[in-house]
Amino acid sequence: MTPFQTILQKFGEKGEKTGWTYVEIPADIAQQIKPNTKAGFRVKGLIDNFSIKLVALLPMGEGDFIIPINADMRRGIRKEEGAMVMLTLEEDTDELPQSEELLMCLEDEPKALEAFLKMPKGHQNYYTKWIESAKTIETKTKRITMTVHGLAMGMDYGQMIRYYRDLGK
Repeated sequence: MTPFQTILQKFGEKGEKTGWTYVEIPADIAQQIKPNTKAGFRVKGLIDNFSIKLVALLPMGEGDFIIPINADMRRGIRKEEGAMVMLTLEEDTDELPQSEELLMCLEDEPKALEAFLKMPKGHQNYYTKWIESAKTIETKTKRITMTVHGLAMGMDYGQMIRYYRDLGK
């Protein structure tokens, strides 16, 4: 893919996206990366000289997309809102790796493992992303415990989250 330049931007009040730093990916560039799509998809490549993979392009309407630029990416490129960045992107079709710790814990709970393995890959990925995004080992452990328990009780991701929220955990 041909590199292109864009500016790091930051949302003001924008619902769940409030305060996000992001870059816009115009429709024509998105179509070069993955033709004929309006749905979100993953990309890999470079932001300046910082390597990225398994990063989501989120649709914003009219065929345009954004890439949220998280703190790790901002540290990697050493830039903040308003700075110009060079992007070189391609579709990332690599399989998302599953959480090894989750899989090990599921082996000890056959009913939960069976429920997990029956799910489509995309649904399994919700759990992995949530678990692996934990910032501390305590939070990661809590999320794995919640997942195994929820799956053993036959809950999907949303039901599990609501169940534990209602318990006040």
